[in-house]
Amino acid sequence: MDKLKQLESFVSVVARGSLTAAAKAEGVAPAIMGRRLDALEARLGVKLLVRTTRRIALTHEGSAFLEDCQRLLSDLANAEASVSAGGVKASGHLRITAPAGFGRRHVAPLVTKFREQHADVTISLNLSDRVVDLTGEGFDCAVRVGDMPDSSLVSVRMADNRRLCVATPRYLKIHGTPKQPGELAKFDCLTLSSDAAQTRGWAFNVDGELIHLKPGGPLDCSDGQVLHDWCLADYGIAWRSTWEVESEIAAGRLVAVLEDFAAPPNGIYAVFPQRKHLPLRVRLWIDFLKHHYSQPDFWRSSR
Repeated sequence: MDKLKQLESFVSVVARGSLTAAAKAEGVAPAIMGRRLDALEARLGVKLLVRTTRRIALTHEGSAFLEDCQRLLSDLANAEASVSAGGVKASGHLRITAPAGFGRRHVAPLVTKFREQHADVTISLNLSDRVVDLTGEGFDCAVRVGDMPDSSLVSVRMADNRRLCVATPRYLKIHGTPKQPGELAKFDCLTLSSDAAQTRGWAFNVDGELIHLKPGGPLDCSDGQVLHDWCLADYGIAWRSTWEVESEIAAGRLVAVLEDFAAPPNGIYAVFPQRKHLPLRVRLWIDFLKHHYSQPDFWRSSR
């Protein structure tokens, strides 16, 4: 058991980049992690890691040993899963992060449904609009919306996300409907304030070219949910993601305008630190998300 714990600690420290992050993920003191690594190196008679106060780096021997450890731990997990109830029985703690607005609406309800199917898994859900450092902060998986930057992280695209101009039928009946993106200057547009992340403005495809406009209006806010609520209350036209408005469009509470000029979709992704040797609970969670997000009715019925 001590040998197995040493191997698990070695893999965890490398994956998370520090003794502190690995210790936090397991719920032990960093000194315990350090003693396990010392004992492992002493038993093997080689140096696996170069440790300083700022960073951890693998030695040549450590790199080779890491691959063997990952394979062994994965084989062990698969062997245990193969003889458990139903052949697939996940366990352990799953740490997930997602953007606040999207997470409240489209991640949190699925967390409880997932646990109904996997009672031996405990789950922590972090909702935050900052970009969380998965490895450094010990998260297993993130759900992210938008274009994915180049990264050492692995991402799986689970669904398309489009941006649409929307307004209530009542607002459009009173004020009319824009026919071209340039006509938005004549309407009350509900926009994110200048200190928010949407700095380039609203994107449209005009004659095959992507353009950005910054329409104005009497109301703006740094919070997207507030803009959504104002839009539903007949205060103007908003540029919102389909994950936020598709159910209202399906119910007739909102109407999409300028659809012929909608910009190409970006994506909704599951992001995780590495593709190989994912714990069974993480693989099942990603499959669970992908199954639900691939269903058009999921977005139309979500509230």
